[in-house]
Amino acid sequence: MKRAIFLTMAVLVCVVRAAIAQQNPTPAEVEQTLVKVVRFAHEKVARNGGYVYLTSSDLTLREAEGIPGPDTVWVQPPGTPAVGAALLRAYQATGNEEIRQAAYASALCLTRGQLHSGGWYYQIHFDADERAKWSYRRDLAGKAIPDPTPLATRQSTGGWADWKQRKVKGNQTTYDDDVTQSAIRLLVEWDGELQFKDAEIHDAAIYSLQSLIGAQYLSGGWSSSWDRFPEKSPSLKLYPIKQASFPESVSQTWPKDFTGCYVLNDSQMSNCIDTLLLAWRTYKDEKYLAAAKKAGDFLILAQLPEPQASWAQQYDAQMQPCWCRAFEPPAVTGGESQKIVLSLIAIYEATQDKKYLAPIPAALAWFKRSELPGGKLARFYEVKTNRPIYFERGPGGKGHVWTYSDQNIADGYGYIVSSNLESLEKKYQDALAGKSLVKRPGGSGPSATRVQEIIAALDDRGAWLEKGTIRDAAGKKVDPAGGIIKSETFIKNLDVLTAFVRSAKSK
Repeated sequence: MKRAIFLTMAVLVCVVRAAIAQQNPTPAEVEQTLVKVVRFAHEKVARNGGYVYLTSSDLTLREAEGIPGPDTVWVQPPGTPAVGAALLRAYQATGNEEIRQAAYASALCLTRGQLHSGGWYYQIHFDADERAKWSYRRDLAGKAIPDPTPLATRQSTGGWADWKQRKVKGNQTTYDDDVTQSAIRLLVEWDGELQFKDAEIHDAAIYSLQSLIGAQYLSGGWSSSWDRFPEKSPSLKLYPIKQASFPESVSQTWPKDFTGCYVLNDSQMSNCIDTLLLAWRTYKDEKYLAAAKKAGDFLILAQLPEPQASWAQQYDAQMQPCWCRAFEPPAVTGGESQKIVLSLIAIYEATQDKKYLAPIPAALAWFKRSELPGGKLARFYEVKTNRPIYFERGPGGKGHVWTYSDQNIADGYGYIVSSNLESLEKKYQDALAGKSLVKRPGGSGPSATRVQEIIAALDDRGAWLEKGTIRDAAGKKVDPAGGIIKSETFIKNLDVLTAFVRSAKSK
């Protein structure tokens, strides 16, 4: 009896496997799906080749970090550069011309949203009235627009960013949240893809890189936003190049002012380094590697003293941790510091200079000592005491109050983050052994079952819909009956299908 049941089950398993195999998509079918998905995204979801974060199923509502107008797109990931990069990867895997056109449109969206200051703000406007408020370098047809500021004020051998310039409207480059860096990387990748022959793409990429280098402090760091190339290099008296240290005391009350110079928050520094290294590999120009090395030298200086040999989110001109927003205190960070370790490894791989690996062992030891129960890390640790810092809402749900308890943490910010200590230790050891951190395309690719699941989740139009909320024009949260389209999901699923095609073609 048992033998009969076993044989029956074995037969059923074989039948099920055979049915699944028959349903497994071929590379050609997956490519056809990619074309359908990209066509819908490009023709129905995009505006002027650009994207936002969320779109309602009926395409009437759109949302990003703010509420975009009908002719506004978002740069901040997962906006236009992130979607555009996924489209470019799909084109490179398939060679399909329709996918190429959609991907190229995203690149042109960025060139026509580039500011005279060299980078990008969080969004790009294509409405004529809104565009008139901004200092864009090109019109909607790609024609150059003269810079209203004389050229002489945009030349410098040094470059730095005064935080107060963030208040200047219309020409504000921001490095916050990977905004400008992600746009630069997409244009650099396209420039290489087009063998540097597309004048508009090439000019925008090179100009943005000049801006990135021009905004770098003498010490190698960056502020988060700036408006112009400065007229002259900053004074070493005002911005000395020195080792990081702790302030004598730290107020637990936000001073309602930001006097910092150097920003590592939200991986800003790491994103700048990744961008420069990509430019160096693409253009074979040593000035980009020199700027990345300068940034690496800053990270060495910015490492805080033992026994807290990690990094802060932001530093003042004297290289001491300082306040940023009301919930970002002068502290040692368990968040951004992990990405900094990867940045140092990446610079080492490019230079083979072991001074960039020297800070890592002490940082790894600090991560290990600072792990919370459950193997996570706090985003902030108090200087000198190493106590985890959290923030909870003040009276009436307003403001932020410093606390050492994690029982009533304010939502909307990651005060507790994952610990990647094991992975970081392995990457450090791999670097010592000469194993590269740079990811190479290839591998076995995703399973056919996973690909089939992703394809089955599409609606008839070629959209991935999911339940969720989206804000209307008045900012009210609504739950569209048909669901929402998320750029983040689009990117993730598109990459799986792309990887399947690439893997199949490499065999």
